[in-house]
Amino acid sequence: MARRETGFRVDKKGTIDLVTEVDLECERLCRAIIAERFPEHDVLAEEMSSASEPATSSYRWVFDPLDGTTNYAHGLPIFCASLALEIDGRAEVGAVYDPTRKELFTAERGEGAFLNGSRLHVSTETELIDSLLVTGFPYDVHKQTGDLVEMFAAFLGRARAVRRLGSAALDLCYVGAGRFEGFWEQHLRPWDVAAGALIATEAGGRVTGMDGSQFDPAAAHLISSNGRIHEAMLSVVRDVRRSRNRTN
Repeated sequence: MARRETGFRVDKKGTIDLVTEVDLECERLCRAIIAERFPEHDVLAEEMSSASEPATSSYRWVFDPLDGTTNYAHGLPIFCASLALEIDGRAEVGAVYDPTRKELFTAERGEGAFLNGSRLHVSTETELIDSLLVTGFPYDVHKQTGDLVEMFAAFLGRARAVRRLGSAALDLCYVGAGRFEGFWEQHLRPWDVAAGALIATEAGGRVTGMDGSQFDPAAAHLISSNGRIHEAMLSVVRDVRRSRNRTN
C-alpha cells in the first residue's frame, strides 16, 4: 500500500502480463519468512518458481504475492496477497488478504472459513438466472478470444449478471462470502487458487474442474459455486463445448 504512494517500476512478462517491483519485493519477503521458520518446506510462488519443480518435502507453501497485478499497476483497488500451505499435495490452511478493504479471508480444512474472524457462508440462491457470477481471462487472451467470449456469452445469457474483477483469489473468496454465487475460469495456476478454493469450500461451497472432475489446482481450470447452482454451471460449460465440437 505504501508503494502505491511512492511509485514503483512495472515490467512485462508477456504482451499484457505485467510484473511490478512490489510483486517481487513481497515474494522475497514471504520466502525469507518461510525459510527462517520452516527451512525444510517447499515453496511454489508466481514470480520465482515453476509449477514443475520437484517436491522435496510433504509441506509446500503456495502463494501469489500480488494477485491482481494489472489492477495494482493501474491504480485499481482490487488486488490481494494469497497464501496456502499444502500437506501431501492438499491445501490445509489458506489466507487471502485484501489491503485496500482490510479484509482477511482465512480457512483451515474441516474448521470453516472466516472473514476478519467472522464465519463465512456461501449464498443460498438456487437459480442460475438469479445468480451473480464472476470470471477471469488469461494473459494470452488475444490468442483465444473466440473460445473465451463464447463461454462468457453463454453464462451471460443464463445468469443475472457476470463480472470480471481481475483477481482469481478474491473471486473465490467472494464466492465463499456469498457475494458471488459462482466463478469459472480457465488457464489458472496453483498460486491463483490454492488458498481461495479452500476458503470457498470451507464456507460451504463446491469447487470442481470445469468438466466436473475433482478439483486439482494444477489442472488450470475450475468452477466454484455455492453448490446449489453448480450443476447448472457445469451444464452451461457442456453445452458450449458440444456446440464448439459440432462446429469444428
